[in-house]
Amino acid sequence: MRKALLERLVEKGYGGAHLANLRRMIDADDSDLFDVLAYIAFALASTKRQERVSEYKSRNLSQYDYKQQAFLDFVLSQYSKEGVGELDQDNLHSLLGLKYQRISDAAAELGSVANIKALFIGFQEHLYAQRRRRDFFALLSAWIRLFNIWA
Repeated sequence: MRKALLERLVEKGYGGAHLANLRRMIDADDSDLFDVLAYIAFALASTKRQERVSEYKSRNLSQYDYKQQAFLDFVLSQYSKEGVGELDQDNLHSLLGLKYQRISDAAAELGSVANIKALFIGFQEHLYAQRRRRDFFALLSAWIRLFNIWA
């Protein structure tokens, strides 16, 4: 959904430079674009990526075994430094290569490729859980409707 939204924004004339300017305008360079959009549409305070990572780790990381924790800790570190693009499914192969060098080494640590993909996708649902009552995807859907991105 994130990738599709970004593609639609580009189609509507809101490319990387425009979106980067939005981040700077609200002093949210260390926040995800989706936090910036929630701020603009709903006046919700943005969350810095490092804050989101810390909150996630304290609430959710213990539910995984130590090998999964090591992988997720690596992914979260990359996300914190580089941004939301690190969480794109297309980036999973690169992340595995950085962490384990070979896919076979990653599979030896984490299980089948299907299990790794499920882990990578699954943890993100909790990463974006809001501290507020509103769900992130409900906010995102409302923003899309508000600005008619899909039209």
